[in-house]
Amino acid sequence: MQPRANPPRRRAAHLGCHRCTTTHDPLSHFSRSVASRNLHHMNWWQALILGLVEGLTEYLPVSSTGHLLVTQRLLGIPEGEAANAYAIVIQAGAIVAVLGLYRERVADAAMGLLGKSETGAKLARALVVAFLPAAVFGVLFDEKIESYLFGPWPVVAAWAAGGVLILVIANRIRGRAGAELTTLTWKAALLIGTIQCFAMWPGVSRSLATILGGLLAGLALSAAVEFSFLLGLLTLGAATAYKLLDSGSILLEEYGLVQLGIGFAAAWVSAMLAVKWMVGWLTQHGMTIFGWWRLLAALVVSVMLTSGHL
Repeated sequence: MQPRANPPRRRAAHLGCHRCTTTHDPLSHFSRSVASRNLHHMNWWQALILGLVEGLTEYLPVSSTGHLLVTQRLLGIPEGEAANAYAIVIQAGAIVAVLGLYRERVADAAMGLLGKSETGAKLARALVVAFLPAAVFGVLFDEKIESYLFGPWPVVAAWAAGGVLILVIANRIRGRAGAELTTLTWKAALLIGTIQCFAMWPGVSRSLATILGGLLAGLALSAAVEFSFLLGLLTLGAATAYKLLDSGSILLEEYGLVQLGIGFAAAWVSAMLAVKWMVGWLTQHGMTIFGWWRLLAALVVSVMLTSGHL
């Protein structure tokens, strides 16, 4: 999900302004009926779907925040602090997935912090430097971001813009030569971290911003993708920890440990599959498919909004 210091509590409310009120519309009727039955609860299958969406989209350059916003509305999950907290806390599953898949890199960085690995120390410094811009930017501009950007149309705009950008540059970056991750300097890491701030606009995608930032910093595509995954451990971990401290009691009161566990487990498994698939796909085919997916998502949601289905 997009990095931000204080994930907004009103984001889902923006999606309700175009909900269809006609009783004969099946999708609208489905959403209202589910919401009425689960005013303060979440079914296990809703938790499962949200966990799968989170895990599958978190590390792909398609924006997990945008997908979760739309999915919550389609499932009829009432908006509020608990719903927003749930969408953020289940990121922990995706974090654990990357910790497992990149455990050697993570262990090397940890040894570097202890002064026992020169390459690990360099990677750890780069990750911290890249994390700082988003942390500072989020604290300074969180309220403005919440007020102006957390709605369905900003998400659609970001999806479309990112899709076009990917299609324009996809062929240029496929198989592109570049530096290895071990050569990343703190200045290059700062550039990546600064570009990551654009991902605070829902729909931009943290992964897309950091991958493109890595390419601009001179990294090879594979190295840029790996750094994006590793940086996500800090960015997503900070957001998850903050939300647990801020809204953990409300989250447990509304949904309970079972739904939280289901979402976590689904995000964990699906994130592992998505990361493995993405690395293999990028090596063979590049990023074009993600550009088309973003444009398709923007088109479908636009139609649903204008027709009153969302």
